Amino acid sequence: QVQLVESGGGLVQAGGSLRLSCAASGRGFSTYAMGWFRQAPGKEREFVAVISWNGDRIYYLDSVKGRFTISRDNAKNTVYLQMNSLKPEDTAVYYCAADALPYGRGLSRDGRQYDYWGQGTQVTVSS
Repeated sequence: QVQLVESGGGLVQAGGSLRLSCAASGRGFSTYAMGWFRQAPGKEREFVAVISWNGDRIYYLDSVKGRFTISRDNAKNTVYLQMNSLKPEDTAVYYCAADALPYGRGLSRDGRQYDYWGQGTQVTVSS
């Protein structure tokens, strides 16, 4: 069992930056791929980024490439999402999620493949 807790959200002006953190407790974090997803009001949940268990592979949503960076520190059981050049359309609740297949080679953009989710953190970007 893995518990995930996001932090770092807030209100920022367009062009600003935020760094989200997702702290994991329980066994297995260092062997799991970790993803970030977001959901804006009235919209479907959307994939944002995913990182493999050892950080050697990363995928991003096209609209965040070059602005967002996902990273992880397995010694601290934490995954991060650095968000720069934020836009109003980035406004959403951001969730981290764990794909609990140890040392899995696939990186999924489908939230249904993830086993554990955090409670979410609100990111609001004003224009």
